[in-house]
Amino acid sequence: MSGGLLGASLLVPGIRAVVYADSDEGIGESKRKAAQRTATPLSALVRTYIVYSVCSIPSLVDLAPTLLSTLLAVPGLKQITETVVRYTFFNQFVGGDSAEEAIPVLEQLRSENKGVLFVYSVEVDEDVPGSTKPQSLSAHKQIVEETLHCLDVAADFEDKHATGDGGKGTWLAIKLSAMVPDAEALRRLSKYLVDTRPPTNPRIAFPGCPKSTDLNVLSARDPTGTLTEADIAALRELREDLAAICERARARGIRIAPAIDAFTLDMMRKFNKLPSPPKRSWFGSQKNAETGLVGTQPLIYNTFQAYLRRTPEYLAQSIADAREGGYALGVKLVRGAYHPHEIEVHKAALQSRIERTRPSGTHEVSISPDNMPPVWLNKDETDSCYDSAVRLLMSLVREDVDKCPKGAPGPAIGALFGTHNWESANLVIDEMVKQGLASAGDYGGVWISDAAMQRVAIAQLYGMCDALTDHLVDRTRSSSPFVLKYLPYGSLAEVMPYLSRRAIENKSVLGNGGAANERKRAASEIWARLFG
Repeated sequence: MSGGLLGASLLVPGIRAVVYADSDEGIGESKRKAAQRTATPLSALVRTYIVYSVCSIPSLVDLAPTLLSTLLAVPGLKQITETVVRYTFFNQFVGGDSAEEAIPVLEQLRSENKGVLFVYSVEVDEDVPGSTKPQSLSAHKQIVEETLHCLDVAADFEDKHATGDGGKGTWLAIKLSAMVPDAEALRRLSKYLVDTRPPTNPRIAFPGCPKSTDLNVLSARDPTGTLTEADIAALRELREDLAAICERARARGIRIAPAIDAFTLDMMRKFNKLPSPPKRSWFGSQKNAETGLVGTQPLIYNTFQAYLRRTPEYLAQSIADAREGGYALGVKLVRGAYHPHEIEVHKAALQSRIERTRPSGTHEVSISPDNMPPVWLNKDETDSCYDSAVRLLMSLVREDVDKCPKGAPGPAIGALFGTHNWESANLVIDEMVKQGLASAGDYGGVWISDAAMQRVAIAQLYGMCDALTDHLVDRTRSSSPFVLKYLPYGSLAEVMPYLSRRAIENKSVLGNGGAANERKRAASEIWARLFG
C-alpha cells in the first residue's frame, strides 16, 4: 500500500444535432461502426491466443517475474527471451519503444473513435546502467523529461485530431514513483503521514484521506520522523517537477492522472482551481476578475480504488473539500488490482505485531495500524462500492451541467471510469441516460452530449477486453472519443517490469475464466478467418 499517499430530459446543454433512431441512418449505426472497424490481422489474433493461453495458467502467471529475471540473466537465453517477449506480450500490451513509434497505434485507435491514456511506463533504478538515453541527467530526471515529451506528443496528436466542443481523446498518466531516485522515500512519507495526520470524523479507513497540509513537511529543514534529509530533498524536487508537468499540461490542454494522493491533491488545489462565481455590478452586468483560469477542467485526476474500504468516505470527503476549496474534482475510479497481495501483507504485518517481530526479507510490510485489512474481504463488496460511486458521480455531473449555464464556474467535476467489467461499463452509460446526459435511441445506441463528454470517459487497458471496448464504441455516439485505452510505451528493457507485473496485477481481471474467454474469442476469430 502507498499509505497516506498511496432524466430523461434530452435538452442537454451543448448537445449536437443528432439523427434519431427512427431514421434509416440511426437504425444501423452499430452495425455500420462494426463494419468500418479495421479487421484484426491474423498474426495479431494468433498473438492474442498465445498470450491469453499463458495467462490462463495461474501458476505460470505467478512465476512470470522470477522466470523472466532468471532467463534474462543467462547469456544466449537473454536474446531469445527478449525476442519471444517482444513478439508476444510487448506487442500485445505496449504501443512501441518510443512515443513517436506509438503514434500509428494512436492513429488506428482514433480511426475507431477510441482515445488514449498515454503513459511512459518505466521503473527507475539509479544504480543500474544500460539506458539508451543520454546520461547527462540522472535516471529519474530523464523520466521527468520523457514525461514532458510524452505530453507534447499527446498534445500535438490531439491538436491534429480534436473536433467539436466535447472532451479530448488523449490523456496522460504519470507514474510518480519513477520520478524519485528512491521510491522508498514515498513509502516513508506515507508512513509519516499515517502516523501524524489528525483523526477524522467520521473515521476513514486506512490509508485515510489526504490533507491540504500533507506536504508542509517538505518545508522542514531537518529530518522529520521516518523521513531523512535526502527524502525531503527528493520529494521537494518531485513536487517541483510535477508542477512543471502540470503547467505544460494546462498550456497544452491535456488531462493528466498522477497516482499518489498527497501530491495529486496538492496539484488539484492549484491547477484545477476554478474562478469565483461572477458578481453582479450596480448595473446588473456580471463581472469576474479571474477569467482565463479554467481552461481544460478538471485538468488533474486523482485515483480512487473501489476495493479499498476507505473509498466511500474518502470520495465524499474529497467532494466536500473540492467544493470548499473552489477547485474542480477529477476522479479516476478503478477497482484495484492488488487484492490478494494486500490481504497477505496485512496478515503478515498483523502476525508480526503479535509476535513482536518483523517478517524477514521484505520491506513491503503493511504500514496500516488497523486490525482489518485495507481492502474489502470479497469481490461483491468491491463491485457494490464501484457501482455506488458510479451513481454518485453521475448525479454530481448532472448537477454540474445544470449549474454552469446559470453562472457557476465549471466543469467542476469529471470522472474517468477504468473498468473491464461489462456490468459496470454499461451502468455508466445507463446512468448517463437516466440523468439526461445522453439520449437513447430505439436502435439501442446512445448519443452522448458534449456537456457530458467534457466530464465523463471510460477506459480499459490496451490489449485487454477489446470486445468490451468495441461494444462501448458501438453502443455510443459522440463528437470525440468516449472510450480510452491505457497505452504504455517504452523500450523492451524499460517496460519489462510492467509486462511481468501486468499479468499478476490483473489476475482479478483475468480471473474467473477471463483469460480463457479472451483465448476462446481469439480462437473463434482465427477459425472463422481460416475456414469461414
